[in-house]
Amino acid sequence: MPTTTEAVSRRVLMPSILLSILLIIFGFLAIALPAATSIGVALVIGWLVLFGGLVQLIHAFQSKGIGNIVWKLLVAAFYLMAGAYLIARPALGLAGLTLALAIFFVAEGVADVIAYFSTGKSGGAGWMLLDGVVTLILGFMIWNRWPATSLWVIGTLVGISMLMTGITRLMMAVAVSKLLRDLGDSPVHERRAA
Repeated sequence: MPTTTEAVSRRVLMPSILLSILLIIFGFLAIALPAATSIGVALVIGWLVLFGGLVQLIHAFQSKGIGNIVWKLLVAAFYLMAGAYLIARPALGLAGLTLALAIFFVAEGVADVIAYFSTGKSGGAGWMLLDGVVTLILGFMIWNRWPATSLWVIGTLVGISMLMTGITRLMMAVAVSKLLRDLGDSPVHERRAA
């Protein structure tokens, strides 16, 4: 008969392990098919922006004061147009998303390098500098090849993120499983069971 620890381990860890494996598989697929993944991401963002526009539109009619209503209607119209554009032309929308991503990476890299120099190079700050430099290089590489990079950059990055998340979750689930197994085999646990 399985112990309580084994039952909890099976009930909690198995779904986590299965999700991890799915993330790893989908990560590999996203990396193998970066253009399709990039277009899929653009479509998802387009739908999210479109729904955001609908929420803004509803909120505009619940506002008080003509100035608030007009401003919120303009914001809603912008959201609705941007979302519809991304949905109708996801490949063209990717160019804008890729450029925004390049600018974000450059800004993040600069912020990390500045943070490194402002921390006084304390313990572990070297990783911050490395992260900042790598992020800056990545941002400039995307920017330098833009718009040619638009069809593969976002899909590749999403795939890498899914792959790394899946591997991390899998390793954490394996570590927790080992910890639970070790707790179940410990002499303290055996004495309590007796």
